[in-house]
Amino acid sequence: MPPTRVRLAAGGLALAGVLFFLYPALRPWREESTPDGALQAMSSPWWVATHLFAMIGFILVPLALLAVRRVVDATRSERLAVTAAVTTWIGVGLTLPYYGAEDFALNTIATKVADGHPLDLLDLADSIRYHPAAVTTFLIGLLLLAIGPVLAATAIWRSGALPRFSGILFAAGFALFIPQFFAPPAVRMAHGVLVAAGCIWLAVALWRHPSHPAAAQLP
Repeated sequence: MPPTRVRLAAGGLALAGVLFFLYPALRPWREESTPDGALQAMSSPWWVATHLFAMIGFILVPLALLAVRRVVDATRSERLAVTAAVTTWIGVGLTLPYYGAEDFALNTIATKVADGHPLDLLDLADSIRYHPAAVTTFLIGLLLLAIGPVLAATAIWRSGALPRFSGILFAAGFALFIPQFFAPPAVRMAHGVLVAAGCIWLAVALWRHPSHPAAAQLP
C-alpha cells in the first residue's frame, strides 16, 4: 500500500469515527419497550440514517487496518496486524446483516404500523432482533470486531512504527461495543465519543506516518 493510500485509509478511519459518533448522537431515542415509543423511534427517518452511519463506519474500519498492516510491515508485528485486519473484516461481514435488518426491516414494519396496518410492532421487532441465526452471527461478529482492534493495538504497541498509545482508545471502543448495547442512551452516546476519539487518534497517527518509515526491525 503506497503512502498515499495509507493517508486515504487514515481519512476513511477519521470519517468512520465521525459516523460512529453520529450514530448514537442522532439516533431517535424513545422507550422502545412500549408500542408508542418503538413506533416513534423505528419509523423515524433518523432511525434509517443513523444505523446506516454505523454500517458505513464498520466498512471503513477494516480498510484502515490494512494501512496499519502496511505501516508495521517488516516488523515483528506484521503477522499480528494481518490477523487483526482479517479478523475485523470477518467480524464486519457477520455484523452487517443484523444491522441491515435492524435498520431497514424495522423501519419498514414501523412505517406500515404508522400507516394503520394491523401489525404488532413489538412482537415483530423481537422476532427480527432475536432470531437465533441473526443474533448468533451478530454476537460472533461483534466479538471478532472486539478482537481485531485489540490485536491491531497490540501490533502497534509492539512494532514501534506508530505512537504506542495510538491504538488503545481504538481497541477500547470496539471492545465495549457489546456491553454498550445494554446501557442507557447517555452511556451509548459516550461510547460513540470514545469510538470516535479512538478512530481519529489512530487516523492522525497514520496520516503523520512518514512515507519511508524507519521500521523497528527484529534484532
